[in-house]
Amino acid sequence: MHELSLIAGLFEVLEEKAREAGAARVASVTLRVGEMSGAVPELLTSAFEAYKKGTIADRAALKINLVPVRPRCRSCGGSSWREEAGFVCAACGSRDLEVVEGRELLLERLEVEVDDEPRPGRAADRRRRPARDSPRTPRARQRA
Repeated sequence: MHELSLIAGLFEVLEEKAREAGAARVASVTLRVGEMSGAVPELLTSAFEAYKKGTIADRAALKINLVPVRPRCRSCGGSSWREEAGFVCAACGSRDLEVVEGRELLLERLEVEVDDEPRPGRAADRRRRPARDSPRTPRARQRA
């Protein structure tokens, strides 16, 4: 189950970004997972739930956006395929296909809670905001 090592790498990034943002805790994490990434979404979720205990993300929610495979034919430029004895272009029958989307495994969004500075006579407010540079960067890990 390599999903646990993927989540361990993700938590290194989460903790770094949360520190940079001055976060009290991680509220939610969104991953972009390609169908051909080699990662199983259910196992990522299970690993995330196990790994988050006792961390800054112990109450965080994980959302996974599954990315379907999107090919491009190098011969005709077509973008649809048939699964007949391997992948072939639906337009011209060529086997010279490139996967344009569907292999990624990215940290798409990280939402953290930060404490506002307390004002005299008031307790600190806690509010949610995206961590700086969180959409699509950094990459949690990417498998080819």
